[in-house]
Amino acid sequence: MAVPTYLRIRTALEQRIRSGELPPGSRLPTEAELQEQYSIGRATAQRVLTELAQAGLVERHRRRGTFVTEGARQENLLRFVNTALRGPKIAGRHAVESVSVVQARDAGVEMPGVADDTPVHQLRRLKYDVDDNVIAVELSAIPFALAPRLQEEDLNHLTTHDYFARVGIPAAKARIYIDPITLDAATADRLGVSEGQAVIRLRRLTWLSDGKLAEARWDITRPDLVEFFLEQTIHLPADS
Repeated sequence: MAVPTYLRIRTALEQRIRSGELPPGSRLPTEAELQEQYSIGRATAQRVLTELAQAGLVERHRRRGTFVTEGARQENLLRFVNTALRGPKIAGRHAVESVSVVQARDAGVEMPGVADDTPVHQLRRLKYDVDDNVIAVELSAIPFALAPRLQEEDLNHLTTHDYFARVGIPAAKARIYIDPITLDAATADRLGVSEGQAVIRLRRLTWLSDGKLAEARWDITRPDLVEFFLEQTIHLPADS
């Protein structure tokens, strides 16, 4: 499946930021300039800049433009639960390590309210930076009956809440838990760090409008490569 145009452009700009070609303080093209440069529509140009801002890579200022931030690897925790903030939860290349249908008891993530013998999709993905370092491991479990055709999707680029909205699954509420844990050997090996290291695990539960569980997942991120923050936009900036 072809990479979406917005993702191709956003990734190219992200690589320039992370490589230092666009250092902190550099001004990015405006929406109009992106439209002209890439022959794209305004909505696509807006999505590119919006997702870079949501990832903490740039800041957008009314009448001034969009500028590279000091911290190029920052993630807004609100994006894990706020379905209004679109785009991949951690910017960069995603790769599916494994996908299968297992019983809920074997999903590797707690699924409250789901019977142990319920079939679920188990999806494990690795997330990379532009230097091809694994910066995060994600494990997700979704009841098979809720999304029987899930594995036909482009799982490298899948964003669960977007998928639910697109296929009409009535997700209504998401909650994130912040768990301090020590790394097990398998996860430590995937991240390229030492077993037993103390890390933060972000665990998210999403429920349907009828109260049933739609998804359970966790993300473990290398703390030396990504800094998390909480930020809420009060006034949406307009692009110059």
